[in-house]
Order: sequence, then C-alpha cells, then structure tokens
Amino acid sequence: MSETDLAVIGGGPAGMAAAIAAREEGLDDVVIIERAERLGGLLPQCIHNGFGLFYFEEDLTGPEFCQRLVGRCRALGVGVKLNTMVIGLSGGRELTLVNQEEGAVRLGTKALVLAMGCRERARGGIRLPGERPAGILTAGTAQRYVNIDGFIPGKEVVILGSGDIGMIMARRLTLEGARVKGVAEILPYAGGLVRNEVQCLHDFRIPLWLSHTVTYVHGRDRVEGVTVSRVDEHFRPVPGSEREIPCDTLLLSVGLIPENELSLQAGVELDPVTGGPVVNEFCETSVPGIFAGGNVVQVHDLVDHVAREGARAGREAARLIAQARKAPPARIRLRPGEHIRSVVPQRISGEDDAEVIVRVSRPGTRARILAEGVRLKSFRAVKPSESINLQIPAEMLGKFRGKEEIVVSCSLRR
Repeated sequence: MSETDLAVIGGGPAGMAAAIAAREEGLDDVVIIERAERLGGLLPQCIHNGFGLFYFEEDLTGPEFCQRLVGRCRALGVGVKLNTMVIGLSGGRELTLVNQEEGAVRLGTKALVLAMGCRERARGGIRLPGERPAGILTAGTAQRYVNIDGFIPGKEVVILGSGDIGMIMARRLTLEGARVKGVAEILPYAGGLVRNEVQCLHDFRIPLWLSHTVTYVHGRDRVEGVTVSRVDEHFRPVPGSEREIPCDTLLLSVGLIPENELSLQAGVELDPVTGGPVVNEFCETSVPGIFAGGNVVQVHDLVDHVAREGARAGREAARLIAQARKAPPARIRLRPGEHIRSVVPQRISGEDDAEVIVRVSRPGTRARILAEGVRLKSFRAVKPSESINLQIPAEMLGKFRGKEEIVVSCSLRR
C-alpha cells in the first residue's frame, strides 16, 4: 500500500490539465494514472487544427495541444504511470492498480480526480439490423487507422450519425481519396458543431441526409451496401422511402458515453441524462474528496472546455488537501426545465459565482435561458449540439437563497 496526495485517473487533456493546476496550486505529490502507452488520450490522432483557441489562445492541431500539456506536466514534475489500469476504486479513495512492472498494487490518496473521458457508442448500442460483415467501425477507430496506423478502412463509405468525429472523418477520408457517399442523421438537425458541418461536409459537397437512418446492412464477409430510410417525427422508418446505397465501409458516429464504471465502484451519484457524476461548482462529486472533470462528467463540444474543467477539478482538489478553502454545502439543486436537456453542475451552494453549462433539447431561435423565470441570457439561436456556458454571479443567486431547487428553462421559437 503506497500513498499519494492527489491521483488523477486518465491522462487525456482533462487529466493533464488537472495535474498541472494542482501542481501550480503548490501540491507536491501528484500522479497521473493512464492505461495507454502515452499521455494525450485521443489528441494525437486528431491531426486537424481548431484546438486551443480558448485555452491557449492559439489555433493548434491535436498533437500540438497535447504536447503543450505534456511539456507542462514534465516541467512541473508531475508523476505519471503509463500502461497502468485502475481496476478498483473505493469510496475511501483507495485505488487498485495493475501494470506489467509492479503487478497489482494499492494506492491510497488524500483526494482523487476522475478524468477517464468517454467512449464511442458502437453497433450494439443502436441495434443496427443486418448481417455482421467486416467494414463496420466507429468513426474514432477509423480516425486512428488513418492518422496513426496509415490504413484506409475502405473506398466507398457511408457514415451513420453526424457527430463531430464522423463529419471530420468524412473530410479526412475524402482527402485520402475515398468516396463518402453521404452522412445519414436520424435527427432533423446535425449532431455536431456548425463549423464542422460547414467545413467538413458542405465545403466538400458531401450529402447530409437529415431525418434518415440505416435500416439494413448488406453483405456477409464484407459490407456490400446499406439501406437508408427516411424517418418520421417518432424516428420510425417511413415505408417506401428505402434506398440501397452500395458501399464497402460503414462508419458509426452515433454518440459518446462517459466512462464511469470506476465512479460507480466508489459510490458516486450519476446523472441519468449526462451519464456522468453529479457535481457541484467545485467539480466535487457526491463522495467527499473525489472530483471529476472533462468528458467523464458530460460530453463537451471542445477540448478547450475539457481542459478548463479538468484544471478546475485539479485546482479545487489541491485546495481541499491544503485546507485552503472550506467549501460551503451545495444545498441548491439545479434541475432542467422546459426545453433544457441537461444542467451541469447539478448542485451549487448559491454563495459563490457559478459557471453553469446547459444544453437545450431542441433547436430554436430567440432563445432566453431562465432560472425560476429570471432571465440569465438571451441568444439569437440555439441547438442541442452546442452547449451554453452561463456565468451566474453570486448576487443573482442571492435571489434564490433559501430554495432547495432552481429550475433552469429555455423560452424559444422554432
């Protein structure tokens, strides 16, 4: 049984930012535990630019963003355990680790930051009908094949789902000489950022089929084609709208799931909507001393937001260990109301300024975000694929003092 002040599970952007922030707060003993052979998470395979505009105030590629964080970790003397899997986590912040050099070991911590990120939803999660041939893979897996391993997964491609990675891979495969037949999206609007829809699909004349889905996969040994059908407002295929599209590859970009198996082991309360831990404005979970940041809490739009939230989690964990702050109890619960899908953090004290991230449930214009009927912010247009960051000052929260729950809602037009 060894001891450390702060352990960070996950060496992606959130984990590295958390460790950096903790060291900058003066905490000496900080260690990152990463199951892969290197730090960075998915950043090394994201070779396109668009990273760092907010966090570093520069336009960087994924590997450049990663190297900035890795270099800072090294300069600050952050401990790193690579190729190490956390297989157990107790509510007392005791970890069970496994790696090739040490075998199975236990590690006790004064505080812990969860930064495990998220994983892609695969074919089994959407019950895709048809045969089980080769050529069906997630967009992230295809991105690794192309950008890291140097393999093209196919030449005639259909993409199911319009998540950001799916749209980015539509562009990437086109640049590598493959033909992307189209992107089928079951919703009536794109699931990723507007900039990716424009730069990756429209600029390359790749069709985006809204309110469409794949209803059958053809081929036994290798994908030979897919059947794409239009869906109604209840997402049911419309009879007679089927069309078969020949292809040899089907990429899935159908959502991301926060990795929270370890959180459940520790008894952390999870939000059924976001799939991540219930946190307060200090990024602390329902288990004292366990913090969470990044995509393990909720799927963020930008890696800049992931790193910023991870840094906040690491900073608050370090302050807790150093007893530099005594957090007021988070007595007020934030609950999603009309046209709001999720609100993070879910609990606040109401005594300090709060940064709240909300996501609407449907697109609309002339939107107003309200807290118990009090306007927080107005927008010309909103859509579910783009989160909304709200800065709520303490004096405004003072209006709700004594309340146990605040309903956050959205007034909008279609």
